Amino acid sequence: MYKHPDQRVGIFIDTQNMYHSARHLFKRRVNFQNIFTDAIADRKIIRAIAYVIRTKTEEEQPFFEALTKIGIELQEKELIEFFSGAKKADWDVGLAIDVVRMVDMLDVIVLVTGDGDFCPLVEYVQSRGRIVELISFKETTNAKLLETVDASIDLSANKQRYMIGFSRSATNPKQKQRTTRREH
Repeated sequence: MYKHPDQRVGIFIDTQNMYHSARHLFKRRVNFQNIFTDAIADRKIIRAIAYVIRTKTEEEQPFFEALTKIGIELQEKELIEFFSGAKKADWDVGLAIDVVRMVDMLDVIVLVTGDGDFCPLVEYVQSRGRIVELISFKETTNAKLLETVDASIDLSANKQRYMIGFSRSATNPKQKQRTTRREH
C-alpha cells in the first residue's frame, strides 16, 4: 500500500489489548514510541489517542506520562470493580465513537489492537473511502480483522523493535517489520 506525506493519519490505541497481548505472549512491555513512529510513517499526524484505564493505586502514572511525552493523547477511564471482586475496563465503544467522529478529518485510520469487535468499524470506515491499517500481535489478533484491514504490521515479527526488553543479539538488528497488504 502506497503511503505519501500528504495523508492525514489518526492513530487509535487499544492500550489494554496491547498490554495483555505483550504480557501473555512475551512477558514484556510494548514499545509505544516505535509503534507511534511506524504508524505515522512520515505522514501528517492529526491525532493519536491511547485509551487507558486508571486504577486506584495510580501505579500506571509513569506509563501515562511516557505516552503523553511521545505525543499521544490519553482518554482515561477508571477501573470498575464489582462487589463480587470482578473488574471491568473496556474502551471499545469510546474508541469506535472517536473514529466515527474523526473519519472526515482523516485519510488513514491506524488501529492498534487485535480485537475483532472492531470489524464493523473497519468496514464502516472503508465504506467512507478511508484506509485502515492495523498494528497488532498476529497471534492474538482476530482473523477476520486481519482479513478486513487494508494493511497490517505484525508486532511479533520484530520483537526487538516493538518490545521493551528484547536484546539486539536475540534478533537480527536489520530486520524490518513485516507488513502485509490486502489486495483490492
